[in-house]
Amino acid sequence: MLVKWIRCSVVDRPGFERGQREWAGLLNEPGFRGQGGGWSRQRPNVAHVFGFWESRSFYDSFMARSHDRLSAAQASTYTDMQVLLFERQFDVKVGFEPQFGDVDLVRVAHCQVHEDRVEHFTLMQEQVWNPAMAGSPGMLRGVFGQAPGHEFLVLSMWNSAAEHGKYREGRVQRLGDRAEVDTDVTAVTGDVVAIEPSWTV
Repeated sequence: MLVKWIRCSVVDRPGFERGQREWAGLLNEPGFRGQGGGWSRQRPNVAHVFGFWESRSFYDSFMARSHDRLSAAQASTYTDMQVLLFERQFDVKVGFEPQFGDVDLVRVAHCQVHEDRVEHFTLMQEQVWNPAMAGSPGMLRGVFGQAPGHEFLVLSMWNSAAEHGKYREGRVQRLGDRAEVDTDVTAVTGDVVAIEPSWTV
């Protein structure tokens, strides 16, 4: 499965949200699995959208045929768009499905990893981070993906900001030390995204 992460700075919020409705047209696209998104909880005018496709070939076909028509309504509503693509490596919690109906927020982390630490970083995601997140009340599901090179995406879906907050306060520092994050990772960026139900496709 291909995971697409779009982040942009929005200059016209009402226009952007109107344009977001046009993406309902994705439902007719072969290989499309789901899409959702919302606003950054830390930076009010930053929007995030997460799309899921069965394969890169289905996604490339969509981009060549239908993307520009669906995106036209939002063309002047944002600046600084960043698009990143990741191939799913494994689920953060068993049985990931790209569904947003029960999701209150998404935590997204983009990790750039030292080349010689990729294997260790991946192993720690499986053995340290995944069990901790999967066992946390309020964590619904998630996915771990890799981009060409040494870039990774950790995307987790939560049923409430309160439960995500408890997890962060109680465990993240300890888990990071155990997983040797500072040794594996050259840079980590990310955000916490409040899901807008009307953006879900």
